[in-house]
This record gives sequence, structure tokens and C-alpha cells, in this order.
Amino acid sequence: MSSSMVLVLLSISALLVLSAGSSKCISRNFGHDSVVCECNSTYCDSVGSVRPPPVGRFSSYLSSMDGSRMEAGEGRVQKNGSGTGLRLTLVSYQKYQKIRGFGGSMTDAAAINILSLSAASQEQLLRQYFSPEGIGYSVVRVPMASCDFSTRLYTYADSPGDYSLDNFTLAAEDVQMKIPLLQRAQALSPGRLSLLASAWSAPAWMKTNGALTGKGSLKGQPGGKEHKAWARYYVRFLEEYSKHNLSFWAVTTGNEPSAGQMTNYSFQALGFTAEEQRDWVSLDLGPALHASSFPRTHVLILDDNRLLLPHWAKVVLSDIHAGRYIHGVAVHWYLDGVVPADISLGVTHSLYPEYYLFATEACAGWRPLDRGVKLGSWDRAEQYAHDIIQDLNHHVVGWTDWNLALDQTGGPNWVKNFVDSPVIVDSKRDVFYKQPTFYSMAHFSKFLLEGSQRVGVSASTETDLEFTAFIRTDGSVVLIILNRSLSEIQFEVWDPAVGFLPSTAPPHSLLTLAWNTH
Repeated sequence: MSSSMVLVLLSISALLVLSAGSSKCISRNFGHDSVVCECNSTYCDSVGSVRPPPVGRFSSYLSSMDGSRMEAGEGRVQKNGSGTGLRLTLVSYQKYQKIRGFGGSMTDAAAINILSLSAASQEQLLRQYFSPEGIGYSVVRVPMASCDFSTRLYTYADSPGDYSLDNFTLAAEDVQMKIPLLQRAQALSPGRLSLLASAWSAPAWMKTNGALTGKGSLKGQPGGKEHKAWARYYVRFLEEYSKHNLSFWAVTTGNEPSAGQMTNYSFQALGFTAEEQRDWVSLDLGPALHASSFPRTHVLILDDNRLLLPHWAKVVLSDIHAGRYIHGVAVHWYLDGVVPADISLGVTHSLYPEYYLFATEACAGWRPLDRGVKLGSWDRAEQYAHDIIQDLNHHVVGWTDWNLALDQTGGPNWVKNFVDSPVIVDSKRDVFYKQPTFYSMAHFSKFLLEGSQRVGVSASTETDLEFTAFIRTDGSVVLIILNRSLSEIQFEVWDPAVGFLPSTAPPHSLLTLAWNTH
């Protein structure tokens, strides 16, 4: 065995020892409103395994602008309430949706950045997301071929006129980077990862504009040879990944179909109207999946901003031929401030309760006036938590972040569409930084395991606190509370099954409380 291999094994064994229990953040300040936690090949902070304490006590986990990062605490349940101030009452008989999971996306850029680290640091980073002592990611979105977070433009079937897809082949980015990393993530995860595939563009020869970018849709009509070939492309993708023992829980009908209807759109896109998507699913994609080895793979429509709801859902899901192949509606977060959740997510759920809502993409640093990486931005952590709570309180069953890791510029991205990520890699120093948004995700992904069911929670008076409550499959309760205000807010939680939980939400903080009821 070479000396370098011995060093790698020693580093990995060291991090396994360090990761067994909780450990503290090594904080670094880059001049924004909070800090990042720096991790290297032998050390990274970790909250460790989390289990609610015995009945009569409760656990708390606090992250804040002041620098707390999943700081663990414990309190005693009281028999009597204080009778003053704010009370949050658990209404456990009000039952809503069950959680599918939380996660991020294995883009080409994410894979490039993870693999730019040493073997031990790569392992450390993957453990932070996927291992039991990490934050419990169970969903990974995988782009089908290139997107803007690639270094080049490509699809898997770039031979013009190859309608039977005889020349379909995965790219080096899949075989050498994404697939090995997904296999490693799966090996670390205590459960089976829910993989989700989204395509950005069909091959240029199938499209009206003859290009992967810009305004363009599939040639011909649903049921025609291009539409059939594009559906076959999905099946071929699933077949190729299955050869590497990677199976997909779901596919979407395509990333942001509205983008492909925009003139001069700068990166990969495929335009669909709601009507075209409806007919392609009913005539092509649905039957192709049903006749393949993957009839149980879920189909999620839209995969675009919730601004398009409920109109898009009405057009597609009201059609019985399309609706029978569809399982859910995928939403992105980018224009969430434009349209209230009630009239988009809420109305869609009330009209089509049998189809679940799932958030498939979000990132900070995408706005033109607030672009790229901000190391240590707490404001961005609050943006994440606010959106996740709002989504969960409007029937969404999971929330997927965008790139799992980016470099310090927010790339690579071939069109320079640089954004932020919960993990930022500095390959020169062989370190990575866990952003406040990483911990924002952790407050949900670590605790809301698959099958956790949202229940009612009511406030005794108007409050600045935002909150959501769940009962997990083991019967324990999780309450997540966001305080975006400048003030400390004292409150108590009343769970009629156990009693009163006195607590405090510091200014600009995110708090998870967990307790057992039996």
C-alpha cells in the first residue's frame, strides 16, 4: 500500500472518530452578517445523532445570526403554563401531508467541486449531507445531461435523426463524476436515496430552433416522432443509470418549461405550454414509462415557479389521460414573493389533493442585485427557512436545494449564472465552508424524516414567529420556529399530551424543538 493511501485511510478514520458525536463549528467571518463553519479533511462540526429525550423533557437545537449552529440544549416539560405571553398550541388531531424528504442537486458543477477536494475532504463533505451524523439529506436531484451548471453544452443523443436513440450514451460527467458520487452518497445514507431526474433540453435536432439554448420546443406535435423520441430518451436515461445500481424515485417533465418560451433565453431550455405538456405526458412520456422497466417511477409536472399555479395544474391534471400517469407537481422558489402561497399552492392542493406538491429547486444569490456567493450571510438562511416553512404549511411534501457545492465564485457555470450554495469549496486550501443556509436546511432535513406528518399548531396571539409542527413515525413531535425579528421572543408550547414547554427564540434565529409523547 502506498504512503499516500495510508494517509488517506488515516484521515478518514480520524474523521469517523470525530464525527461520532456532536462537535463545534470552527467559525470564520468573511464580513457579512454572520459566519461560516470551516471543515477540512480531519475535522468538521456535526450535531451527531439526534433523539428526543424521555417523556418529561425536550430537546432544542438553535442556530442564529449571533453564531450558534445547531447548538443543542434540553429543557423540562412543565405541568402548568405561565399564563402570560405567547403560547403555541399543538393541535395533533389536525393532520396534513406526510414528508417525502429534503435534499440538493448533483449538478456537474457540484460534482466538479466535490471532486476538487482531497479524498478525505470529499468523504467529509458527503458525510455532512448524507450520513447519520450529517443533516439527513434523502433527496438528490440529478440533471439529465447539461444545464447552466455545466462546463459545456451536451445531451446524450447528439446524432441528428437518431429517433431510435441507438447512439444514446451517458457523458463523461455522468460516468466519471456524478454516478460515483451518488453511489458514495447512497453508501453513507441510512436509507435509500430518492433520486429525481430533470432534463433541461432535448437534443438540438429534435427542437424547433435547432439549439439547446434559447426559445425552442419539440418539433411536430405530441404523438409525433420527436415527442416519442424525447419520451424514449427518459427511459434510456433510467436504463443507463440502473446499470450502476442507481434507481430513480421520480422524473420531472422538464426544467422550467416557461424558460423555453422566452426570446433570447441564455441557457439550456425546452419550451412547453401547459397544453403541450399535458398531451406529451398522455401520448408519449406516460405510455413510454408504463411500458418500460420503470412503470413505478413518479412523474412530476411543471418543475417551474409556483407563479404558474393553479393554471398549469388545471390544464394538465384535469385531463384524465394525462392525470393517470402523474403523481405530483414540482415547484421552484424564485418568484415566491410575487404570488401568495394560498392562491398558488393552497388552491392547487384543494383542487387536486391526490397529487402531492414538491419543491425541486431553490438557491440564494440569484437576484441581479444580490448575486453570487456571500460567505456567512444569515439573511439568506432566513430566506430559506421562511420559504420552507411557508411551503410546508401549504401542503408541500419536500424541499430540494440547488447545487450541493459550488466554488467561491458560485460556479462553474458556462453562462456565468453564478449563485450561492450551502457548501462552498476552497480547493486550494482543501477546505469547504458550511454556509448559514446549510444549517437552515439542517433544522428541517435532520428532523423531518420521511413519513413525518404535519399537524396543526396555533398561536394565542399575533406574533413575528413563523412555525410548523410534525409528528414523526415514532410518535415524537418536532416544532420548527423561525424568528426574523430584532427581538428575543419568549413563548411556551402546549402539547396537551405532555404539558408545557417553556422556550425562547433569540433575535434572528432558527429553533427546532423535539419531544416524545410516550
